[in-house]
Amino acid sequence: MAERLKDKVAIVTGGASGFGEGIARRFAQEGARVTIADLNEAAALKLAKDINGLAVRADISRGSDVKNLVQTVRAKWGEIDILVNNAGIGHKPQALDTLSEETFDRILAINAKSVFLTAREIVPAMKARKRGAILNIASTGGVSPRPNLTWYNASKGWMITATRAMAVELAPFGIRVNAINPVAGETPLLATFMGEDTPEIRAKFLASIPIGRFSTPDDIASAACFLCSDEASMITGVALEVDGGRCI
Repeated sequence: MAERLKDKVAIVTGGASGFGEGIARRFAQEGARVTIADLNEAAALKLAKDINGLAVRADISRGSDVKNLVQTVRAKWGEIDILVNNAGIGHKPQALDTLSEETFDRILAINAKSVFLTAREIVPAMKARKRGAILNIASTGGVSPRPNLTWYNASKGWMITATRAMAVELAPFGIRVNAINPVAGETPLLATFMGEDTPEIRAKFLASIPIGRFSTPDDIASAACFLCSDEASMITGVALEVDGGRCI
């Protein structure tokens, strides 16, 4: 254990499962004080117990929930050093003109609006302290879209653009903002993206990944730990593809 994040206070949204859980576990191993923000309170509490962290039930598309999350973290550990905007949802493959308005609104609320809400609560204190790291978990879909996932792809493209814009604006304040673009991974969202989990559909997805496997929470956690550590002090505005070569 290198403790590259020793004594850093970190929030991981959607941190109770999938990539978020992998990031939360790795951050704790590296010495961070980790808060898991998730709608699944039971899973968040279980993980928090495992890593000696803090669990907060939060719908990060709601301003009041985000405000409560930040206040809870500050009351326990003080100011926030690292924010990982990991929470996200997708939709089953379907023609772009058939998605319901309700589903579209929810995708944009979780994948885009949440980044605004967490920034509104956390960035002012980071500015005052002249330091901080923000990491947005986007997707290869925001760079190289798959058909029939148009509105999910668009939400992740928004996140990549927001990352770059935030990085430029916040650099003078000592705040770094980066993104990770994972390829499809072994997480609860995989079945959603595929529509159904069959050997044939898996083979189709894997055929687009030159390395020949899906990403794992450990893959994303390793990249996240680096980008949020002082080792990446000269890196900001990057949307790092952790994709086994899919976007080449």
